[in-house]
Amino acid sequence: MTEETPGFDEQPDVPSGATPDDAEPKTAPSAQEGAAPAGDASAAAQAAAHTAAQAAAQTAGLTAQLDQVRTALNERTMDLQRLQAEYQNYRRRVERDRIAVKEIAIANLLTELLPVLDDIGRAREHGELVGGFKSVGESLETVAAKMGLQQFGKEGEPFDPTIHEALMHSYAPDVTETTCVAILQPGYRIGERTIRPARVAVAEPQPGAQTVKADEASSEAADDKESGGPDEG
Repeated sequence: MTEETPGFDEQPDVPSGATPDDAEPKTAPSAQEGAAPAGDASAAAQAAAHTAAQAAAQTAGLTAQLDQVRTALNERTMDLQRLQAEYQNYRRRVERDRIAVKEIAIANLLTELLPVLDDIGRAREHGELVGGFKSVGESLETVAAKMGLQQFGKEGEPFDPTIHEALMHSYAPDVTETTCVAILQPGYRIGERTIRPARVAVAEPQPGAQTVKADEASSEAADDKESGGPDEG
């Protein structure tokens, strides 16, 4: 009979080189260990929702700031455009005033020289514009012309009260309207601005001359009608 040694249980065969832990059977992980706890999933969802809400709020804040910046930029742009328009208007106004002041100064200067130009013109008419006086007079007329001074007024032109000043009046049978028959003093202008009207003697048609001419025209028309009209060629 074989005696069993008390206190020793039979152990499975263990390969050489293996540790005792390798010999112990391993149990499969439970289902609870493999799955995440339900509380952790809820917390993660809440954290994600909170992060999304923060991002949306931040985006809304940035959008509001961008709108404010755009509004401010539009306002500054409009202010700049207004300033530019005012500056352009100011420049045009200054340039217009500068030109006006220049024209007035030139007109005042030339107005003071008109009596001298009248003397030169009278000397020329009487044949006294000779020698050094002629050279000086012609130089002065040339300078005045370069400054824009223009002389006007001719015999035989119709009388215009806006540019002519009638000093003498008469009747003439050979005119059909009020006509300048003599230029007593020439007129002068600078561009479209008259600085002195032409002083003239005017003649009007002889009283009754137009009635006589109208009667003659009527008589000629009646004669043509009685004779059957003008001869045809």
